[in-house]
Amino acid sequence: MAVAVSIGGPGATFWMILCGLLEAGMGHGRKTRGRPWVIGVLVVALAGVGLGLYWFQPWKLWQDETVQEALPSAVAPAVPPAGAPSASPSPAPRPRTLAGGELISHEHATSGKVKLVRLVDGSHVVRLEDLDTSNGPDLRVWLTDAPVKEGRAGWHVFDDGAYVSLGKLKGNKGSQNYAVPADVDPSRFTSVSIWCDRFDVSFGAAELART
Repeated sequence: MAVAVSIGGPGATFWMILCGLLEAGMGHGRKTRGRPWVIGVLVVALAGVGLGLYWFQPWKLWQDETVQEALPSAVAPAVPPAGAPSASPSPAPRPRTLAGGELISHEHATSGKVKLVRLVDGSHVVRLEDLDTSNGPDLRVWLTDAPVKEGRAGWHVFDDGAYVSLGKLKGNKGSQNYAVPADVDPSRFTSVSIWCDRFDVSFGAAELART
């Protein structure tokens, strides 16, 4: 698995501006030591900025994390014991794609492919291929039974019905696998959403068309 993180120019500019504001606040505080209420206002303001930064994490809009994972490979065929009659080797079993679809954009521009794959051991994974979306706070991969709608009408529908969280989004770019829990029947679900759990909104989603 390959992971790469990069921060663009706007992100660096954001941090420079923030540091400048903090330094200005500290300098202003030194000039107003005789006025405790001014210092109190500054402390409250800085606390509010800190809380807002923690909640919204705006720097992630300029921070890309690329994760590249290969699909789990087929199991190697068993080797017959020595002395056993030779026979034509049977082809090794391979993962099978059961359903798939193209990601559409919701709150953020999103593209890529989604596949529901049954592995050779009978387990299932949701695979994102060539994913390209924005980074953000508390992003998850959801398997859901909601319809995929274009535009704002489709941003908030995925927590209205049944859904299963497959874990945190590993990266906002790349190709990644997300295991479906063994006690979940994937045939009950019809879509996948890149879901922002903090703000209850879909960044992008795909309808799963059976193959």
